[in-house]
Amino acid sequence: MIIHSLLDTDLYKFTMMQAVLHQFPGAQVEYRFKCRNEGVALAPFADEINREVDALCALRFADDELDYLRSLRYVKSDFVDFLALFHFNRKHIDIRAAGDDLAIEIKGPWLHTILFEIPILAIVNEVYFRRTQPVPDLEEGRRRLAAKLDLVNALSPELGFSFADYGTRRRFSHTWQREVLSTVKARTQGAFVGTSNAYFAKELGLLAVGTMAHEWLQAAQALGPRLRDSQRWAFQKWADEYRGDLGIALSDVAGLNAFMRDFDMYFCKLFDGARHDSGEPIAWGEAIISHYLANRVDPKTKSLVFSDGLSFPRAIEIARHFQGRAKTAFGIGTNLTNDLGYTPLQIVLKMVRCNGQPVAKLSDTPAKTMCDDASYLTYLKQVFEIA
Repeated sequence: MIIHSLLDTDLYKFTMMQAVLHQFPGAQVEYRFKCRNEGVALAPFADEINREVDALCALRFADDELDYLRSLRYVKSDFVDFLALFHFNRKHIDIRAAGDDLAIEIKGPWLHTILFEIPILAIVNEVYFRRTQPVPDLEEGRRRLAAKLDLVNALSPELGFSFADYGTRRRFSHTWQREVLSTVKARTQGAFVGTSNAYFAKELGLLAVGTMAHEWLQAAQALGPRLRDSQRWAFQKWADEYRGDLGIALSDVAGLNAFMRDFDMYFCKLFDGARHDSGEPIAWGEAIISHYLANRVDPKTKSLVFSDGLSFPRAIEIARHFQGRAKTAFGIGTNLTNDLGYTPLQIVLKMVRCNGQPVAKLSDTPAKTMCDDASYLTYLKQVFEIA
């Protein structure tokens, strides 16, 4: 059994789920799976993945897990009461072979399907690697991890460099992620600030980190009053829920230029910072700093959070570039939890419809754009003035 706890997921799933419970409990959504690796056949593993999902759907939150969530300052008691009754409904997810590919479709109430994404991706990863690498070279993984931590420890005091683990969805295995996080906690000297994984945050005494994901702004394309105003509306709904807490805004659901048009002086002052997840990171950071200055906000008081396919040398390069000009933080995923010398899977499970309407992520990295309706994508580009 790969997933032992419903807490074994990213924190931002819980923060979004709470907002969905309070604001959009009737929303209906659809998600689709995509593997971006060329030539990887996942279809042979469909039966094993289905068995793991059957086990996932039998899980419930334990009392100590609910107590942990209740201890987080931004988690409301009625949400924890709801989670005490929660379990995955197997009818909402279909997994099957489609030629050599794997087809995964999730349909149902947003409130009851939002937690599927991270454990499903973790299951697909672990099944794939335990079948293709039955005797993994853990020593190579430990050697690589040690080299990264030596680099961080050497440079962190100079740069004020800090990072968090964002690697649950693409980890090599649950066991390997635990070892990595335990090692990082023991061997770093203040640079490691926490993990996005709520289970390991609880078990290892780490800070749980995370705010919103792309689906929050994607759903707003269907739920909001007008498509052109969907981002502003989504940011305001988030502020209504958290009243200034969890204030990192995601910037790449409709492209950076559209984000900056919508992220006006009010949101610049209200939110603590913004997160980069596609496009060239230094150009993005320069644009955000200029945007803060144009809105009479001191960028040194704001955080630039970088989380797009980072390695440690790249993250340190970015930190050095922006040193003294803004706060920086880094979420490192695959390079932290799945670096044993094997090619990692580039898999995603994204929302494609909400309340029967298509929604899209218009990434600043074109290959990361995801939508199953070409005409809607064209319309979205027109509305947000994207070439």
